[in-house]
Amino acid sequence: MVPSISDHPADVVVGSWPATARYDLDAAPGGLGLVQDLLNTISAGAPRQPDLLDELDSATEWAHLAVAQWSTATGRPAPDVTLDAAGLRALRIFREELSDEIDARLRITPDPGQPVGASNRVPTGSRTTGATLRLDRDGSVHLDPAGFGADLLVSLVLAALFEAQLADVGRRIKTCRNPRCRVAFYDRSRNNSGAWHSVRACGHPTNLRAHRARQRQAD
Repeated sequence: MVPSISDHPADVVVGSWPATARYDLDAAPGGLGLVQDLLNTISAGAPRQPDLLDELDSATEWAHLAVAQWSTATGRPAPDVTLDAAGLRALRIFREELSDEIDARLRITPDPGQPVGASNRVPTGSRTTGATLRLDRDGSVHLDPAGFGADLLVSLVLAALFEAQLADVGRRIKTCRNPRCRVAFYDRSRNNSGAWHSVRACGHPTNLRAHRARQRQAD
């Protein structure tokens, strides 16, 4: 049986994002933390952490904790998310799609003739979900996720990404360049140049392996 979050209480800080806390990382601001946390349900780290979406029990526990933290981070009521086996399979697929799209964005070599933010990459697919626009009494407009189960979680994640794009911070969600890792982090560097979730754990060893490989090739 795959261990659940509650099997490792020391790894999860109360009031924190449950998956991201396992990797001792600062969380992305606001609802964008949910995007990072979904990506960080993967099995990674040393010692290796379990994949929280491997089984329905651990996935349900993660979803309840993550939605509660999303409510705290955004100041919005926490929706009721109930996962079933089919929804869990869909959520795992969505997580991989999201990770692959972020990986591809980070590795694109832009065409010098294209405007900033444009890409010469053909999208591999698309993901649609429900949401509503709500007008408050003060005249502000809010994007409210909609749906049930896994669809609601996908809606929450995509809405958070959309709002982050409007604020020009969505591009700061990255996955570690170490292919053995792929932990998601929020790049707080001034020029958004971060490449590793941890320079000590992933950056230095990866650069050292590349340096030794170049030396062997030269010899």
